Amino acid sequence: MRQKTCKGCGDKYDKLPHHPPFQAWCGIDCGITVARVRQDKVRAKARAKGRADAKRADKAARATHRARKQALKGRGQWLKEAQAEFNKFCRARDRNQPCISCQRHHDGQYHAGHYMTVGGHPELRFNEDNCHKQCSACNNHLSGDIARYRVNLERKIGPKRLAALEGPHEPLKLTIDDIKLIKVKYRGKVKELLA
Repeated sequence: MRQKTCKGCGDKYDKLPHHPPFQAWCGIDCGITVARVRQDKVRAKARAKGRADAKRADKAARATHRARKQALKGRGQWLKEAQAEFNKFCRARDRNQPCISCQRHHDGQYHAGHYMTVGGHPELRFNEDNCHKQCSACNNHLSGDIARYRVNLERKIGPKRLAALEGPHEPLKLTIDDIKLIKVKYRGKVKELLA
């Protein structure tokens, strides 16, 4: 007879020929203890798997929700988001320069001021020559202070580019996919500038 170590109590016992080959305990009490330990391990593993499954399900549900939310966005919402990224880029590009209109540095809020307004000239909405850092006082309270804006803009970009900006333009017909690409493009440019 071979001696085996009981997995329940740790004592040595003689394995008899009539014992099942998988038996790893010396008596009934130890067999019950071993069975309970195994059952607890199985339950813990199932709980852990359940938590992992629940996390995976939550992640999938969030991804589905995001995708459905994106699908519900209209052209106007995409345009608004792309405009926000473009404006961030203009402020980041000009961050060390003064306000385009009043030429002063201050601690107040800065906007991305368009020389040719977006409402009047939507085709110039994403034209980098048309948008520059502008203090909120000039942009909001002085309606862009266009007279001084033009003088300083000509100094900044030159008379040829200013004439091209003020000249006639083709209407801008952007699809939602075009707008998404613009948003991604300017988000990347902002990251490059601020890196």
